[in-house]
Amino acid sequence: MSYKKSIGARGEEIAAEYLGKMGYRIIAQNLRVSHDEIDIVAEDEAKTVFVEVKSRADTPTNRRYGRPASAVDYAKQQRLIRAAEEYMRRNPGAKPPRIDVVEVVFPAIHEDTPIDLSRLLPLRVNHIRNAVRK
Repeated sequence: MSYKKSIGARGEEIAAEYLGKMGYRIIAQNLRVSHDEIDIVAEDEAKTVFVEVKSRADTPTNRRYGRPASAVDYAKQQRLIRAAEEYMRRNPGAKPPRIDVVEVVFPAIHEDTPIDLSRLLPLRVNHIRNAVRK
């Protein structure tokens, strides 16, 4: 697995752990819906929550691109909406939907750094509720 994919996978693990600690029930991870993928499907007391996870190392180069959530551009938002709508069609008893973004920011590391990414801890996790609206 490439370095970027490893960072992304670790970010998704951390986001799921974070949501679980916040009282969310994780329903699925990396769920394929038609041609799209939803990183995490969870439930809180009132909503079915579709979560897009964006992970980055805190490097000067990455900081120039803005916050991780800024990578959820219009095209990505449309794919998330489409996937959420398809999920809701397939699960008619589900709670009303909401789309969130969870940002996971890791310490500045380089892909050549000998580190076990499965043990990498984030500098911060930021949960943006209702980040994508129809």
